[in-house]
Amino acid sequence: MAFVETHLDCPTCGHRECLGLNEDGSAKCFSCGDYIRNFKEGDMEPTPRLVKDNVVISEGNFNNLRDRGISEATAKRYGVKSTVNSNGDITRHFYPYYNGSEEVAYKTRIVDGKGFIATGPISDCGLFGQQLVGDKGGKYVTLVEGECDAMAAYELLGSKWPVVSIKNGAQGAEKDVKNQIEFLERFDNIIICFDADKPGQEAAKKVARLLKPNKAKIMVMPDGFKDANDMLRKNQHGSYVAAWWNAKTYTPSGVLNVSQNKDKFHNRVKKKAIPYPWEGLNKKLEGLRQGELVLLAGGTGLGKSSVTRELEHWLIKETDDNIGIVALEEDWTRTVDGILSIEANAKLHIDRVREEHSVDELNILFDDLFIDNDNNDRVWIHAHFGSNDIDGIFSKLRYMIVGCECKWVVIDHLHMMVSATLEGDERRSIDSIMTRLRSLAEETGAGLILVSHLRRIDGNKGHEKGAETDLSHLRGSQSIAQLSDCVITLERNQQADDPIVASTTRVRILKSRYTGDVGIATYLQYDKDTGRLHEVDDSDIDFNPEQEDTLAFE
Repeated sequence: MAFVETHLDCPTCGHRECLGLNEDGSAKCFSCGDYIRNFKEGDMEPTPRLVKDNVVISEGNFNNLRDRGISEATAKRYGVKSTVNSNGDITRHFYPYYNGSEEVAYKTRIVDGKGFIATGPISDCGLFGQQLVGDKGGKYVTLVEGECDAMAAYELLGSKWPVVSIKNGAQGAEKDVKNQIEFLERFDNIIICFDADKPGQEAAKKVARLLKPNKAKIMVMPDGFKDANDMLRKNQHGSYVAAWWNAKTYTPSGVLNVSQNKDKFHNRVKKKAIPYPWEGLNKKLEGLRQGELVLLAGGTGLGKSSVTRELEHWLIKETDDNIGIVALEEDWTRTVDGILSIEANAKLHIDRVREEHSVDELNILFDDLFIDNDNNDRVWIHAHFGSNDIDGIFSKLRYMIVGCECKWVVIDHLHMMVSATLEGDERRSIDSIMTRLRSLAEETGAGLILVSHLRRIDGNKGHEKGAETDLSHLRGSQSIAQLSDCVITLERNQQADDPIVASTTRVRILKSRYTGDVGIATYLQYDKDTGRLHEVDDSDIDFNPEQEDTLAFE
């Protein structure tokens, strides 16, 4: 509906040039948010105005507000008068507003039309009912969303505790409270009892943030009730009082009161864990858990891809979960070749080896891993076609986890993600990526396995010659170690004269947030014929003491 006139003055809040007139004669205020059905001149009923000592005051008499279930005694206490027609029905309410101890304005509620008209400078006044308290503080004050709710809550609480109301609904709550923060802060406890709808609950949290810590308590309305007046009309005194006493102290999002969360302590969501393929890792780490970020790092050519393939295959075979794979250095068919190679115990990524298998044999392997035995639609691979940007990568990660329901995602590797950023500073890029990955794991509960390179170290014995790793060897930023739940590194002297030593990888745990157990976990021996890794005992390796320093297995 288009406005036929704008920049009109609002009769509800008293602000100027804030109201728009619709074609049907109704109007909307963009200051207080009020909607007036019959605003057009000549259609609105005249507002009763009485003047005493040059101050505008409301007319009417003190009555039982039968339309709201509010007693005459409560109406009289709050100074609320009303008018009655010949049938004895309440036609208007008049809510007085005070500046200090002086009544200077009032709001008229038109019962049938459900509209409001403001008379006098309400914007300069305190909260509704504030004059009843004056400068006194106290143990409790209840803050509600409307005048009738204030009177209703006062009655529901046995007329024992002060109750005040904001002036212009949920949309004006913050402003009203800011203007009267000194008054509210005089009380030890401020019970916020706004409407049970979304605007009311959002306004309650915004108001609670304005108050000193531990003062604000947000009351939750019992199921099926919108506000205090709704409960009064249904004679729910006991339920209201119980909810009022049960109001919880407001704490900002992310800050938790431990005293109030004993049940959650006992009934926590248990993270799903699965074993690793190798027993040495299980002894150190007690499995691989969803919701954690695991970092796998090693030097160039030390077997990161082989370990990654084994983990991907293990997740497919040993779980019923969906698996996501983001391999940024290779085409998706190479990723599939690698996983099928584990199943076949053969290096299928090599053309010569793959050609030794018939199409039927390859189909059996493919179907068993990706289609049959409930494996259909379980494995999702990022097909990047050589084009990547960091936001696009994270968009696909989120789609895999949320849209494809992947519970485990392997990302190979971190420094390819860094190259996809527009930032020139590697450390800053890594910090940003690690923070986003950490948040993604915690938010979605997916288990992330991230592959990373090690930086080159000084000296003759680098990682390719079996140098022992530590956290300082992670390339680029301390945030890699800080934000990972677990850091697993690979060490191997690929230049050793002994072929067994040269093909054996030492797996070291540099960090385990879950168990705290670090150090050498296991040894994995590479079978050059099958491409598989097999766990071996270090006693099975014939170390030559004279070469111990060279082999870096000291």
